[in-house]
Amino acid sequence: MAVVGIDFGTLHSKIGVARHRGIDIITNEVSNRATPSLVAFGPKQRAIGEAAKTQETSNFKNTIGSLKRLIGRALSDPQVQDVEKKFINAKLVDINGTVGAEVTYRFEKVQYTITQLVAMYLGKLRDIAAAELKAIVSDIVIAVPGWYTDVQRRAIIDAAAIANLNVLRIINDTTATALGYGITKSDLPEPENPRHVVFVDVGHADFSVAVVAFSKGQLTVKSTAYERNLGGRDIDYALVKHFAEEFKTKYKIDVMSNPKATFRLSAGCEKIKKVLSANSDAPLNVESIMNDVDATSKLSRDELEAFIADVLDRIPGPLQRAIADSGLTLEQIDSVELIGGTTRVPSVRQRIQDAFPDKVLSTTLNQDEAIARGATFACAMLSPVFRVRDFHVNDINHYPIKTQWTASPTDPDDDTELLVFPQGNSIPSTKVLSFYRKEPFTIESVYAEPALLPGAINPWIANFTAKEVPVSANGDATCVKLKTRLNLHGIMSFEAAYVEEIEEREEAAPTPAPMDVDAPADGAAAAPPPAPKKKRVVKKKEIPFVATNTSLDKSVVELLKEQESQMHAADKLVMDTEDRKNALEEYVYDMRGKLEDRYAPFAKPEEKAKLLAGLSEAEEWLYTEEGEEATKSAYVARLDALKAIGDPISFRYREVDERKKAAANLRETLDNYMAQATSAEDKYAHIDEKDKQSVVEKVATIRKWLEDQSVRQGEKEKSADPVLTSAEIEKKRDELIYFAIPILTRPKPKPAVTPGGSGTQTPAESSKTPPPPPKEEDKGPSEMDVD
Repeated sequence: MAVVGIDFGTLHSKIGVARHRGIDIITNEVSNRATPSLVAFGPKQRAIGEAAKTQETSNFKNTIGSLKRLIGRALSDPQVQDVEKKFINAKLVDINGTVGAEVTYRFEKVQYTITQLVAMYLGKLRDIAAAELKAIVSDIVIAVPGWYTDVQRRAIIDAAAIANLNVLRIINDTTATALGYGITKSDLPEPENPRHVVFVDVGHADFSVAVVAFSKGQLTVKSTAYERNLGGRDIDYALVKHFAEEFKTKYKIDVMSNPKATFRLSAGCEKIKKVLSANSDAPLNVESIMNDVDATSKLSRDELEAFIADVLDRIPGPLQRAIADSGLTLEQIDSVELIGGTTRVPSVRQRIQDAFPDKVLSTTLNQDEAIARGATFACAMLSPVFRVRDFHVNDINHYPIKTQWTASPTDPDDDTELLVFPQGNSIPSTKVLSFYRKEPFTIESVYAEPALLPGAINPWIANFTAKEVPVSANGDATCVKLKTRLNLHGIMSFEAAYVEEIEEREEAAPTPAPMDVDAPADGAAAAPPPAPKKKRVVKKKEIPFVATNTSLDKSVVELLKEQESQMHAADKLVMDTEDRKNALEEYVYDMRGKLEDRYAPFAKPEEKAKLLAGLSEAEEWLYTEEGEEATKSAYVARLDALKAIGDPISFRYREVDERKKAAANLRETLDNYMAQATSAEDKYAHIDEKDKQSVVEKVATIRKWLEDQSVRQGEKEKSADPVLTSAEIEKKRDELIYFAIPILTRPKPKPAVTPGGSGTQTPAESSKTPPPPPKEEDKGPSEMDVD
């Protein structure tokens, strides 16, 4: 079972795996530790991750990013319309109430929901992990922002299911960071005096803060705060607007009116931002930005800070809210840990430092990989494969959740809502609610404070409808127990509904054991038997109910899973076809060069002419329309036909060197066994002379065969098929080894022991049965080293 943790990022994602007694962040197919969070569509196949990034500039209208920001949202959401559209070039559409993308795939206009696109991307991450681990990947933990709502978390689980992945846990990214930080610490204090650490994560698109208390064997999240639209991309966009205005005057071009020019300028601004993190000045060069104009400019760090002043001014807010909600003072904070790439920007770091004036900002964690490491630790803790140090994670929910209902006709003044899971409620958590009803009823769960939710996400979470309510014996309203749960993923659900029935059961009195006693006197009445005891038994009677939520129906998931499987198979066929096409092209050029060089003496004139003609024909065919669009089998057939002519030539060439090596090995083996068979050493003295002689004869026979065949081979032309091959020589060597080894390694007979003699072992001792070896204890699962 593979143990995999994923940091699902806006710009790119990282994959962590548990192995080698620790956590590794693995590389993708081009040896990068971060895989771009992009899905693109082309005329033949999909491009995901690195492949999508490579063709992003030329195919930006069919390339979708910001998947993490779009999942679980509606097209009409102001967050999508006013914010995300600035960073996406693909056309966004509405698909059954959720946002999707319209792209051109295989020359057809198609639409996919963001959930499907995330499934495609998770499938790519699954394949990367499977290739690295050489094992099937099915169970994962995914790290997401703590501000994700119920609908977004359910959409992530649906996307994983479409990609044939089972999510063991959706973990908040700051919690994952805290887990990776705390589980490796061996000096944590006692629970009475915990260590308080503030984790500040400034990523590509959002800003997260968490205050966490650490003590021996556990962490407790005390508070969290977020700024959902504050990250590296906001700095980039501020620079894009500045340079776009500059180029209007300087080059008379309107960059913002051209999506491709905007995209190119954004890439340049991201580079200049990184340069200014370590330098006071940086140049900007964008080749052919639009209208064949090569745009150039420069920027200083002071100018950068002036342009992004409004972004920097929003940094202190979440920090102050997190400290206030935790109930701690700045003096009680022990350390401040920074993660996220944008914390490398000096002005961002300075604003954070201003919020913690007497603290040293720490960067002991890997700023890019801390979340992925923590998610992988969480997966290892839930996996039976690894044994991880006992460490308990006490997480909290970010949004308060309430249930609401219509007032009962019999009690119209009754409350119609109840706060079930307040903000800061621990995760996971189960609560049982009691309702007094005489007839079927409906309960609805919603977020209690919709204003806290990101964008315009619908606060509705789930519905519960009890179909039948049993009538009580006295005609009063029945007490219905409703079990609600906020699970490990941070998802709220209605788990069960039941009524409690109390039954009184009589317990039979124990029969006394018979005793030999004197019979009672005549006329005396026997003692009456004791009355049976009554026991109250509470029985739970399940009530049928229907619960609805925002998750996709199982039938829809299965249908989308089948579609994804078909697209995955189609992509693999295209890649295999391209691989065979490249193999044919490579063989044509490689074989043609070798025929004129190293293979020339080993090819007969008619073979060479036939092969050269075949290579030229294949080359011409490859660059025709038919050759460009041929099937995999067509490329394989042509390559096999050429190899049928070329392989005998390359075989003759290889045999020259391989035959020399094999012959040298055989001669060395012959000399070795001849020396042993004719040796007068004491260790061979016990071997029968007839057996030694048989080895000598065998050596002589094989030596003569080798010399005769070598002479015959020497008389042959290099272009003729060899009469002596390295394989035949190896076969003869194996034959000699299997014949000589049993004879020459025959053990000496044990010396006879006379009774009463002074031998090393008496017959009585030798007959004793040796004690059985100690039984190995079951060591259980392998232990992970987290130090």
